[in-house]
Amino acid sequence: MAADTLRRTPHGPLMMLAQPMLNPALMSSAQMEGVILDHLNTAVLLFDQALALRFINPAGENLLSVSAKLVIGMSAGMLVPCPAESSVEDRLRETLATHHPFTEREVELHCPDGQRIRVNCTVMPLVQHDTALGLLMELYQVDRQLRITREEYLLTQHQATQALLRGLAHEIKNPLGGLRGAAQLLERELPAPDLHEYTRIIIDEADRLQNLLNRMLGPNQLPQRQQINIHHIIEHVCGLIKAEFPHGPTLVRDYDPSIPDLNADPEHLIQALLNIVRNGAQAASSAGRLMLRTRVLRQFTIGSIRHRLVLGIEIEDNGPGIPDELIGRIFFPMVSGQAGGSGLGLAIAQELISHHGGLIECDSSPGRTCFLVYLPLVTQHE
Repeated sequence: MAADTLRRTPHGPLMMLAQPMLNPALMSSAQMEGVILDHLNTAVLLFDQALALRFINPAGENLLSVSAKLVIGMSAGMLVPCPAESSVEDRLRETLATHHPFTEREVELHCPDGQRIRVNCTVMPLVQHDTALGLLMELYQVDRQLRITREEYLLTQHQATQALLRGLAHEIKNPLGGLRGAAQLLERELPAPDLHEYTRIIIDEADRLQNLLNRMLGPNQLPQRQQINIHHIIEHVCGLIKAEFPHGPTLVRDYDPSIPDLNADPEHLIQALLNIVRNGAQAASSAGRLMLRTRVLRQFTIGSIRHRLVLGIEIEDNGPGIPDELIGRIFFPMVSGQAGGSGLGLAIAQELISHHGGLIECDSSPGRTCFLVYLPLVTQHE
């Protein structure tokens, strides 16, 4: 039996059919249960009497950053380890024996990918004729609402910044254009050619300010979308980084090969990812390491909008980290933590990803900085 079928047809009370039906009136109760579980925000896991995983819904896969195909059959202690005095399996075996459910709040879990999350955990025994057939575990991430609030703040912050920049650019461009035009007219009227040097300085500086304003505003064209393979885009960016930094850092890939093609503008994505990866390469330096990771996130919220599938791209370096006083402003134009930096790369990257309905977040501490790029994954069949 295929792993996907195992995930969607567990033994016991949560049995579901693998083929979804579009008409709810024609669904069996088991199929309806499957649809409901697949769309829950709460992670649901089903363990058998031996505490081996028999079912995990998409919210559970997303929460624990795992694939159901790989973890079906895994023991509870390996799947949801936590630094508690007693092991997870000991507590679950006690529940099997006593038939008493339990709830623990703000439990810290260590995910298989190394991340730590804080959840409220409820475990209920599935009992029939005084015999426990298995355990139903519900995990609710308590810091999820904090993440949604933070993302909404980032989106609002970015929109407000762009509106301010557009108004400011409009007010500057008009007198700047007049200044440049006057310098050109003056240049024609000057009797001595050696005086043209001064008018040329005015014209060149006006052009430089015009280019700076255009760069601050970012791209003014809507994405030219097409079906692309995100790994082709990332590999192209890696090639550019290797040419720019021939002596390092070491590039490490961790790709999910099951990710479908993405409907996006390849040039926009290349520019956005290049800006982030270049910063990571500079921070890691030649002796450092730069990790590029791709994952599919199911039933994931970007800002206030929930998406069935989201592409997650992580760009992680082991550099010194971003100073605390800058971490909240790194997506603002003209804010840079590097000497000589323009402070425009991340602002432009955020604008390009925003055009695709996505968002960039950053998590940084000494020795680890991770930029997370989220893009709604809309396939041709949707």
